[in-house]
Amino acid sequence: MAYLQFNKAELVNLEYSLKRELLATNRAGGYCNTTIVGCNTRKYHGLLAVPIDRFGGHRYMLLSALDETLLQHGMPFNLGIHCYGDIYEPRGHKYIVDFEMDPFPVITYRVGGMLFKKEILFVVGSGQLLIRYTLLDAHSHTVLRLKPYLAYRSIHALTVANPEADTHYRSEEGGVSFCLYKGFPRLHLQLSKKSDYVHAPDWYKNIVYKEEYRRGFDCMEDLLVPGFFELPMAKGESIVFSASTEPVSHRNLKAQFTREAKRRMPRDNYDDCLKAAAEQLFAEEGPLSRICTGFSWHEIGGMRETAIALPGLTLCNNGDVKRFEKILSDLISVQKKAFLKGSDQVESPLRLTEAVQQLIQFTGDAEAAWSKYGKFLKQVIESYLNGRPEVTLHDNGLLWAEKPGVALSWMNAYIDGKPVTERRGYQVETNCLWYNAICFVLEMEGRFGKAGSFTKRCQEVKAAVEACFFDTFWVEARHHLADYVGEEGQNVFTRPNQLYACSLPYSPVSEEVQAEILHAVERELVTTRGIRTLSPKNPLYRSRYDGNQIERDTATHNGCTRPWLLGAYVTGCFKLFGPSFVRKAQELVDGFQEDLNVHGIAAVAEIYDGDPPYFPHGAINSALSVAEIIRVKYLIKKNKEEESL
Repeated sequence: MAYLQFNKAELVNLEYSLKRELLATNRAGGYCNTTIVGCNTRKYHGLLAVPIDRFGGHRYMLLSALDETLLQHGMPFNLGIHCYGDIYEPRGHKYIVDFEMDPFPVITYRVGGMLFKKEILFVVGSGQLLIRYTLLDAHSHTVLRLKPYLAYRSIHALTVANPEADTHYRSEEGGVSFCLYKGFPRLHLQLSKKSDYVHAPDWYKNIVYKEEYRRGFDCMEDLLVPGFFELPMAKGESIVFSASTEPVSHRNLKAQFTREAKRRMPRDNYDDCLKAAAEQLFAEEGPLSRICTGFSWHEIGGMRETAIALPGLTLCNNGDVKRFEKILSDLISVQKKAFLKGSDQVESPLRLTEAVQQLIQFTGDAEAAWSKYGKFLKQVIESYLNGRPEVTLHDNGLLWAEKPGVALSWMNAYIDGKPVTERRGYQVETNCLWYNAICFVLEMEGRFGKAGSFTKRCQEVKAAVEACFFDTFWVEARHHLADYVGEEGQNVFTRPNQLYACSLPYSPVSEEVQAEILHAVERELVTTRGIRTLSPKNPLYRSRYDGNQIERDTATHNGCTRPWLLGAYVTGCFKLFGPSFVRKAQELVDGFQEDLNVHGIAAVAEIYDGDPPYFPHGAINSALSVAEIIRVKYLIKKNKEEESL
């Protein structure tokens, strides 16, 4: 029995099954994402989405769906499912008897005396999707019909019937190919067994994506069905279907599927699921190695997200120092201007220091890390010392973040173009990261560099921060730090950003103050599904990430939890309380194991509701969530080892 499995009763219940999604990626930015019954409920859903270089590397959905039909005695049994408003047609989900992730998606159908299995793989490093069909049982002559639904549009858009679309096909080895619009790659549809292709192009109109409708977005699309394939299948026979941006040898498809299947990581326990989810998030594109923030709509190579997630996805996951260094170096190379000249992510350049500190903690080789990254980290510090468009260094040593109408921190939701939480002023986490970076640079220069005007200026800033930080941020009535201090004074909301005063290697406050902060966070923000973004005691608190876009954007940083914030919380608790915190830390990450079959199968969601039952939302596989849960489990293991010594 597979670790992650769904039975017939769960699968035929669309209220249940349409909320659960499968994901396969090619580790190069491409993906296959749909629900466990194959019904697309988002515009981002589809079988083959790939980045296209000539369109700026943005991802485009080429193949939206593939309907399978089994025919016996002239009777068709369509296994597909599409939503047309309140109607689902066909209703192939009623034939599904089993879904399992072992280690890739496997769906089993029973139609009368026929037992039919479908297995889905995305080829690593290639724009090729493979589906292996096996007729496990049949008592009469059986024919398989395959009907592709073509989209050819951005993953962020929807398409409509277009008379300008090129519906002609080209015969290929073992199949046919299409290219609906100039500039797009051809889509090659090929089979391991000879088939008949019947060309009968038609637009299937008004397909509805229920999740887009629920979220208040455009939700209706027309898709082109160019024709269909038909071929006989014998009992016990397997046939492999390939959808690819390049032609392949159809004779090798069966062997290729077998090879690819062997490369898949197991998903037979919690840790293996996290490792596999982490692997899906890497994107090797040409010479660049990057991280996808989350599937299926988030960007690839984000500054903030890469800096936060990188240690967990590499060092703490499988000790891959080489991959860590390659991704970090590529991030610096691609985003150098933003890191040094200014960006709308005020604290992101300072997060590079924390990433390097975690590298040193893992390898124990400070000299090598400083030799590799020290020069750039010093340049980052100098950019803040000399002035950046989005931030000003004041005489008190603190950084004042301000760019009118722009949310410069990670709390960057907008409503009608206006930030929900602008946080203009001295942001607590930005200044904690600033102090940490200054102290780290001074330590490394003291060990491996030489004193000079740069170190003298850093020492002056360090002393200034130490002299004013507590008085600036401490909220005596609440026994924690202000979230930010603006022109109107302290913002005393109880938020998680103050955790950086506890989690970073260098803190501008005493251990006694750190303990007060952690107690306040535990009292009002900690849940079994991450850290709330705002205290429930606050009148602005919104626990549910639901409703229309305004309601969701209002809630996203005003109560909903973030699993990734557990990383800072647990790190701070281990720093202060040591191995005695192991049991509590274990409880905090164990809860996510219960949700591996909810939302994204075998992955961790981006956002959770702030109150029970803590339903997951957002990206089904979030780099930040997966990375920080892996890192917390790594810290638990280290502290257990220390306790046993």
